Amino acid sequence: MADLFAPPPAQEPTPTAAAPENGPLAERLRPRTLDDVIGQDHLTGPDGAIGRMVAAGKLSSMILWGPPGTGKTSIARLLADAVGMRYVSISAVFSGVADLRKAFAEAESMAGLGRRTLLFVDEIHRFNRAQQDGFLPYVERGTVTLVGATTENPSFALNAALLSRAQVLILHRLDAAALGQLLARAEETIGVPLPLTPAARDALIASADGDGRFLINQAETLFDVSLAAPLDPAELSKFLMRRMAVYDKDRDGHYNLISALHKSLRGSDPQAALYYLARMLTAGEDPLYVLRRLVRFASEDIGLADPQALIQCLAAKDAYDFLGSPEGELAIVQACLYCATAPKSNAAYVAQKAAWNSARETGSLSPPSNILNAPTKLMKDIGYGAGYAYDHDAEDGFSGADYWPEGMRPQAFYRPVERGFEREVLRRLEWWDKKRQERRGDK
Repeated sequence: MADLFAPPPAQEPTPTAAAPENGPLAERLRPRTLDDVIGQDHLTGPDGAIGRMVAAGKLSSMILWGPPGTGKTSIARLLADAVGMRYVSISAVFSGVADLRKAFAEAESMAGLGRRTLLFVDEIHRFNRAQQDGFLPYVERGTVTLVGATTENPSFALNAALLSRAQVLILHRLDAAALGQLLARAEETIGVPLPLTPAARDALIASADGDGRFLINQAETLFDVSLAAPLDPAELSKFLMRRMAVYDKDRDGHYNLISALHKSLRGSDPQAALYYLARMLTAGEDPLYVLRRLVRFASEDIGLADPQALIQCLAAKDAYDFLGSPEGELAIVQACLYCATAPKSNAAYVAQKAAWNSARETGSLSPPSNILNAPTKLMKDIGYGAGYAYDHDAEDGFSGADYWPEGMRPQAFYRPVERGFEREVLRRLEWWDKKRQERRGDK
């Protein structure tokens, strides 16, 4: 019976099996135990979540969330081996409902024979909501222990129901020290040092941007050639294709970087703001998207503290429309720097929120009749416009009239701050408030 339901060997690889000597270097360097995993000690170490589960001999379902090339697949394979579970792997990119049904049916059969199944789902965020829901009964019954891998934020990419049944574990991008360890392992495996000067070696590590798989693939290219002398950084950049920035314009990278740009601007750090702006534009972000965010920022976080900020941002949009890339990007840089160095105030933003809330609560109140237009005789007869005080007729151009609906107390939605031009606006408001009290006899 077991032979009828057992998956073919290709679906159930042995985690500790060594890759062929002529296989890809990345496969040959895959860790054989969890102790060999580089850069994720916070998870795989004795005090980490994975380390504790392995020590207890019992795994819970989990989602491994981290950048590419940080060891998600390797960890999943090693987890199954460490606790003696059957390992089945599918990819959400290449698998469909039929593949899931087959995997679950085999897992149920094996569970009847006392064999537990670890189901590894790579790129799990690629499954739609209905497909993700399909995991729930099998995870709840313990038919499978689910280990999903994703590069996307699980809060946005996965069903809440599925997340409630799995522990989210975050893998860190590999730092320079971890990437250096990977290169050392590669050199030990190949038996020769990389043909690089120390500076070029550092440049190679920096180019990986935390991606171990990318680094090993680049190293393998270097091992496969015969060079008369070690390459320096300039020669290395010519020899290897330049790595493009990791950036999905509709996913986490997009939202993380625009958030970082916005908060750097708000924090008046022009250097950091310029860095995140460069990250987005060099990775292929639409410059008009960045400009829209700058225009929004000029109103939301600067407002009347510096009214020129909005003008600068709109001028940058016009300049970019006129010049295009790359010349027009300098205007975006100018607007970015202007916003970062401008005095900040969210008073207009706060005022908008408060006014909108008040309008929703009191939207049925009519304005006072004295400030209503009276284009017809009937409207005049019922008092529209009667007693309206024309401000320009007042000696100081200010009548001090009450413009609020009857039954509604005057509100103070807009509260300028003591920064930039809003300091002057604040003085104006204080002067008008004083005059208003004098005109109404509220001294």
